[in-house]
Amino acid sequence: MTDVLLVEDDSLLREATQLSLERYGYRVRSASDGQAGLAAFREREPDVAVLDVMLPRLDGVGLVRLIRAESRLPVLMVSARTDPVDVVLGLEAGADDYLTKPYDIPVLVARIRAALRRATDMARHRPRRNDTVLRFGDLTVDTASMDVRRAGRLVDLTPTERRLLLEFAAGPGVVLSRITLLERVWDYACGGDTRVVDVHVLRLRAKIGHDRIVTVRGFGYKLAP
Repeated sequence: MTDVLLVEDDSLLREATQLSLERYGYRVRSASDGQAGLAAFREREPDVAVLDVMLPRLDGVGLVRLIRAESRLPVLMVSARTDPVDVVLGLEAGADDYLTKPYDIPVLVARIRAALRRATDMARHRPRRNDTVLRFGDLTVDTASMDVRRAGRLVDLTPTERRLLLEFAAGPGVVLSRITLLERVWDYACGGDTRVVDVHVLRLRAKIGHDRIVTVRGFGYKLAP
C-alpha cells in the first residue's frame, strides 16, 4: 500500500483529502503544520509527500528543503497562491510538481500517480541507443545504473531531474518543447503549467553545467551534442 504524507493546516481540507485518498487505496498520515510534518517524515519515510505551501511553524518551502536534504522521495506542493514567485520557490526548493487550489481529488490522485511513476519507472525513458554509457564532454550518463557523473564525480539528481536528463540524452541536439517534456517527464495527459519545466531545467543546468542544455527561443530546449 502506498504511504502518503499529507501536510495541510486547513483541518476541513486535510480531513476531506485524507478520506478521499484513502478511498483510492492510499495509506495517509497527516499533519497540520510543518514541524509536525517533518517529525512524521522522519518517523517513517513515506512513498510520496503532499505539502501545502503556507504552513504554520515551518512553511512548505522550508519543509521540502529539509526533506530534500535527507530523501529523494517525490514531493507535490499545493497552494491557493498562484503567484509565479511562489511556484518557483516551491520547485527550486526541490518539489517535483505544483498544484493550485482548489483542486479536484482525481487530479491530485493523477499527479500522485505520475510522481510515483517518475520515481520508479525509469526503464521506458532510457535513451533509444545501444550505448550503456552516454558521453557528452565531461558528462556521462549510465543508462544501466542510472548514475550521472560530471568530470568523474557523481551528480545527485532527483528522479524527475534524472528523467528530464534522459529525455534530452535520447536525442542530443533535438529540440523538445515544454509541452512535450510535460507529457514525457511529468506524464501529463494534457497541457500543464510549463513553469514546472523551466524551473527543473534551471536546476538541472546548475548540476550538470549551464552550457549543457540550450534554450531555443520560441521552441523549447535541447541538449548540446
